[in-house]
Amino acid sequence: MLRIDCEGKHFSEIGKAVRESCEIDIIIDNCLGHRYIASGACGKNIVINGTPGNALGAYLDGCRIEVNGSAQDAVGDTMNDGVIIIRGNAGDAAGYSMRGGKIFVRGDAGYRAGIHMKAYEDKFPVLVIGGKAGSFLGEYQAGGIILVLGLNTDSKTNVGYFTGNGMHGGKIILGSEELPDLPPQIISRKANPDDMAEIRKYVEEYCSYFGGRAEDIVAKNFFVLTADSANPYKQLYTSL
Repeated sequence: MLRIDCEGKHFSEIGKAVRESCEIDIIIDNCLGHRYIASGACGKNIVINGTPGNALGAYLDGCRIEVNGSAQDAVGDTMNDGVIIIRGNAGDAAGYSMRGGKIFVRGDAGYRAGIHMKAYEDKFPVLVIGGKAGSFLGEYQAGGIILVLGLNTDSKTNVGYFTGNGMHGGKIILGSEELPDLPPQIISRKANPDDMAEIRKYVEEYCSYFGGRAEDIVAKNFFVLTADSANPYKQLYTSL
């Protein structure tokens, strides 16, 4: 096992140590805004104690990353595979252009979570947010699933403005009392039994990381948002 202390180190030193290590298990201590940790990495189990900076796990290709704290912007930017587990909150643009793997956020996410998410062949991205998400959730989404559980919030919708703006593929699932105002190209419906079976799978994984009872969470009201196949954005974007 490799243990790295971030105190007094430039982010490039941390990244180099992770890239060049032959160890599979890595613990990173005293992380405070260090950027690009595990960018493009694969085959490692990384535990981060502290607050990693922007682009944690960018282009990730198969690692497991656990953050004992919150994370800054662009977690999992364009990631291909692996899992990122954040025990606090995530900043803006979590899952930006992610095309595979899973991100689980125990708390809230900022603006533009899941922007440009896409799925292709066996790649299917999943972003699970335990609390609420900011405006522009799923903007230009082309594939995969964004699941907002709405736990421990006092919001009735658990999202900000412009949810699904420009969405043309994939699904957004909201655990909420009410639907937010939605763009005209979005179709919304109550979750059906097949939807709930899918939701439960991700909820159980969420609970395996953060605790809680899946039975209590899936008892919530869930809405499923998808893009209208006739919407004007469909001809402007590819699902790749």
